[in-house]
Formats: sequence, C-alpha cells, structure tokens
Amino acid sequence: MGKGKLAKFAEMAENPLVVECPMAAVMQEEFPLRGRWHEGFFHNGNPIVLELGCGRGEYTVGLGRQMPDKNFIGVDIKGARMWTGAKEALQSGMKNVGFLRTNIEFIQRFFSPGEVSEIWLTFSDPQMKKVTKRLTSTYFLERYRQFLCDGGLVHLKTDSNFLFTYTEELLLANRIEPVVKTRDLYGMSVEGEEAACASSIQTYYESMWRARGIDIKYLCFRLYKDVPLEEPNVEIPLDEYRSYSREKRSGSQTHV
Repeated sequence: MGKGKLAKFAEMAENPLVVECPMAAVMQEEFPLRGRWHEGFFHNGNPIVLELGCGRGEYTVGLGRQMPDKNFIGVDIKGARMWTGAKEALQSGMKNVGFLRTNIEFIQRFFSPGEVSEIWLTFSDPQMKKVTKRLTSTYFLERYRQFLCDGGLVHLKTDSNFLFTYTEELLLANRIEPVVKTRDLYGMSVEGEEAACASSIQTYYESMWRARGIDIKYLCFRLYKDVPLEEPNVEIPLDEYRSYSREKRSGSQTHV
C-alpha cells in the first residue's frame, strides 16, 4: 500500500465522522451503534439517509448541506476514496454527516428495523454478469427492508441503461409504482422534491458522461415490508460503453 493511502487511512482512523468496520463478514457481536445512531452518533432524532457505495462521498456531503434537517451516512468499503468526503465534512463542521466503512453485503447488521428512512444508490456498478451483486436486486432489497422504514424511499441515479432498465423491470414485475422515473434527468422537466434533489448535485464524472452524450437516469420508489419480491425474467441489452473507473464491461449482447 502506498504512503498516500496509508496517510489517508491514518486520518480516517482519527476522523470522528468515520466509523470503520471492514470485517463485517466475521463480526460476532452486535454492532454497538445498531439502533443507536440517533443518540449515539448524530445526537438528534432527525431521519437517517444512507448513500450506499458512496465513493468520495459527494452526494453524502452535498445532500447533507442541502438538508440540515436530515442525517446522512455514506457507506463504502474503499476508505481511500471515502477520505475525500469525510475530510470535507469534518473541515466544514458538518454535524449531520457520517461515514461507515464496510461491505454493503452486510449492511443489515449495522441498522435496526425502521432506523433508516431513505437509501440513495448513486452511480452503482451495474454488475451486468451477476444479479445478486446489483444494488437494486431482490437480494439487496430484502436486506434493505430489514432496517428501512416501511414505505421508505429508494433513489437510483445512474448512467447505466442496463441497471436502470433492470430496476424498471423489477418494479414492474413486483407491481411497484415508481414515485419518479426519467431517462433524462437533466434534459426533461421532472417535478417533485425527489427529482430536484437528484438533479441538484452533479459530479465531475456526471459532467463527463453527459459530454459523451450519455443521459443521466433517475428512478425513485417506495419499498414496503410485506410485499413479496421476485426477479424479472427478461433479457436486457448490455451497456455498450466503458464507464469511468469501472472494469471493461461484458462483450455479450444481453443478460437477464
């Protein structure tokens, strides 16, 4: 590991806005903040919003600035990236922003039932080869339902036509009516608070995708606890381009 990464990890360890639990897979005891994020971390009773796969934390910090009446937690396993947002939030004196470094596969171990009000998935890897790795798959939705309040919002913002179409088909298969759905967030007039939040923050990579003629897509839906979930049985065209900072995408034409 390079000296730069070592220095960042050392700073992360000292940053009071960061909670690190990279070994969630072997965690034996209950996570101490589970069910106690309000009083034990944020020291208020405001709604908690997660950004899963937060990367550098641009949305976690940006949304936190826009909505001081909500608490935001960015979750990712890559601490060297998370360091950027965590440092910015600390230097800005933000009290409603935190970061959790762990694997999203075990996210249900860190929050108690009803503790989270919303989830943001911002430019997640579409995982075109394996369904259970997609952050909008039933595999993950079942985990989210263990801690998301009943009817809590899930936001998907993506450049990937594959991931957007897959999620769209999943909602259709499960008769879930989207709150907002658009394939061109910045090019179309979309009303509502949710769409306004989604379009209010534009990262460097978003501007690059748009410059390449790739529309930014946005989907928002409510997730209820007692609705059976099933995977869509449809073939979806794969993305034809290679996205920034992602591995080369599959050469196949379609995937379920």
